[in-house]
Amino acid sequence: MDLTSLYYFSELAKDLHMTRTANRLFISQQTLSNHIQRLEDYYGTKLFHRKPVLSLTTAGEFVLDFADVVNKEQVNLKDILSDIARQERGVLRFGASALRLNMCLPAILPKFTARYPNVELHITDTVTARLEPLVLDGTLDFAVTLNGEEHPRLVTHQLMDDQVYLCVAESLLQSCYGDAAQELKEKSIAGADVKDFSKLPFCIFENRMGRQINQCFEAANIVPRAYITSTYTQVGTTVCFQRLAACFISQMSLVSQQRDIPADVNIFPLYYKGQPLTQRLSLIRMKDRYLSHYSKFFLEQLFQYFDDVERVRMERIMSCRVEEKAMSCKD
Repeated sequence: MDLTSLYYFSELAKDLHMTRTANRLFISQQTLSNHIQRLEDYYGTKLFHRKPVLSLTTAGEFVLDFADVVNKEQVNLKDILSDIARQERGVLRFGASALRLNMCLPAILPKFTARYPNVELHITDTVTARLEPLVLDGTLDFAVTLNGEEHPRLVTHQLMDDQVYLCVAESLLQSCYGDAAQELKEKSIAGADVKDFSKLPFCIFENRMGRQINQCFEAANIVPRAYITSTYTQVGTTVCFQRLAACFISQMSLVSQQRDIPADVNIFPLYYKGQPLTQRLSLIRMKDRYLSHYSKFFLEQLFQYFDDVERVRMERIMSCRVEEKAMSCKD
């Protein structure tokens, strides 16, 4: 038995597909098959059922548990030895949604790369439901997840409660509410209820945040006027900034785009049953994963980024005097 064969075995156990795993590892199917055969010869038992589809045998499941421990400790050992030798090199594997990666990485990477130029970064963008398994099987070192349940094998660091805001251009608000718009804005600046904005056209999201917002509409017993429906929240932001419909945007997204927000867009913190509507963002990592110097530095920068974002207050309203309303609120 060698560590390479054990590693290839554990990777094949993830896909249970020879061709897919070989392509992902950039080796031939024959090479992969040889390594699996070598392990089966070493242990004197079959580790996979080949038919009707590839699947682990009972013995294979026990070997997989062992392989996961060995592979994890191998990574830990490399990081420990790198720290001892002060080589400051290695690989850091980080995952989050594409949207959150686009927001946080530009703030983190310049400092990180300047401090650790020899550390290779492997970035994975996928949804929360897929991130936790990738951390648990060692594919990722860390991941930013949304509203996740705590797992006994993971360390969970709360990053921030990401406030959801209702954003609507002044011209759209005026066209729907006329003289009542100013009073509505002043009422909603401390917390908006969707029942007060039922006349507006909305960008509707078919994702996790969209399901939270749908609870607000259901509680208000109203069916929103859908201007556009999408799984991608950035579409809603674009439509809102074009003054075509109201949309819901998280604080993290607003802070990252604050220089691009049109001056005539009103921003109200969204409330649900009298409480701010938020999405809890957390960082997860394995409990027994060794933290190298560069991993700790990366986490410090990440925690600082989210702390800075959470401190920014984004709510605002556009004030229009009565005599200027017809002109300035239509710009």
